[in-house]
Amino acid sequence: MNTKNQGFFFALVAAILFGASTPAAKFLLKENDPWLTAGLLYFGSGVGIFSLSLVFRIFGKEISHDEKLTQQSIPWIAAATFFGGICGPVLLMIGLSQTTATSSSLLLNLESVFTTLLAWFVFKENFDRRIALGTLCILLGGIFLSWGGNPNLSSLRGPLFVAAACLCWALDNNFTRKISGHHPVQLVTIKSIIAGGANISLALALGSKLPGTQQILEASVVGLLGYGFSLVSFILALRHIGAARTGAYFSLAPFVGSGISIVFLGDNINSIIIIATCFMAMGVWLHLTENHGHTHEHNEIEHTHTHEHDEHHLHEHSDPASNSNSNSNSYSNSTSTSLATTKHSHPHKHTHLRHAHTHFPDIHHQHSH
Repeated sequence: MNTKNQGFFFALVAAILFGASTPAAKFLLKENDPWLTAGLLYFGSGVGIFSLSLVFRIFGKEISHDEKLTQQSIPWIAAATFFGGICGPVLLMIGLSQTTATSSSLLLNLESVFTTLLAWFVFKENFDRRIALGTLCILLGGIFLSWGGNPNLSSLRGPLFVAAACLCWALDNNFTRKISGHHPVQLVTIKSIIAGGANISLALALGSKLPGTQQILEASVVGLLGYGFSLVSFILALRHIGAARTGAYFSLAPFVGSGISIVFLGDNINSIIIIATCFMAMGVWLHLTENHGHTHEHNEIEHTHTHEHDEHHLHEHSDPASNSNSNSNSYSNSTSTSLATTKHSHPHKHTHLRHAHTHFPDIHHQHSH
């Protein structure tokens, strides 16, 4: 599976899991405070992912062999957690209390717009007219899907808070992209536990009460699937195709949630859903048929991530048996043919390279255009 297809797969998995969590969260909100529920979902995802990683370690396995977070990663993960995990939900709750549900649903589509604009014009991800048109189609599909009548924007205060929340999540997406080559389980664990803990603390400080054990467990399971696994997949998608394209694909999540509601909750199919499906299908097709290629340079770099031997990974190994399953700090003069088609992880060095081929804004192609 090539880089583009891997990125699309992980982004789609992230969208499906997050989209599926929305109908499930509706049941949790019947008896719980929305702010506290959001905190429990985040915190449950972090605890669940961390617990699974411990179980894997007990049996001598690692969920991921990617590079652990380094001191240089701290500012990025701190910024992503602050903006996306703490500020975003708080701003959204303030906005929801001062605007209509329909207006809020429409405005939440701004996350994809802000993510894309920041990725293109601030973080300099490449794009062309085809990708821009595809992103616009997916965005229009999300707007149609959220449409429930004429939005009431008589007061700007509420909508501005919702828009600010979307901007925070867009910053989160682009900050996380900067460290998407690092250990995704570590990233999700740290971000979810800190953000979830902060939101739970804020909710309790404002008078919310913790629910019963069963409701906490239910929220934890939904959080593990819809936030934990979804976020891990989202990070892997960022690694392969960048923030703008991942954000576009992730905007399919509302469609997934609507589809589940139709199949399992008895909601009706209407013309709005059909129009949204057509726009989104066109946007996805435009993205999947992208063919971006030109002469570009790779600067010398040394890092660690899961890879297989391709035109960007022509390094050699001293101990193929150990390097195929674990990190290693050694290099050698003997090339391993057994690793040529096997995914493995260890510290490796990229020398300066200039060539031309079809590529996407993955962790090896973040050059300017």
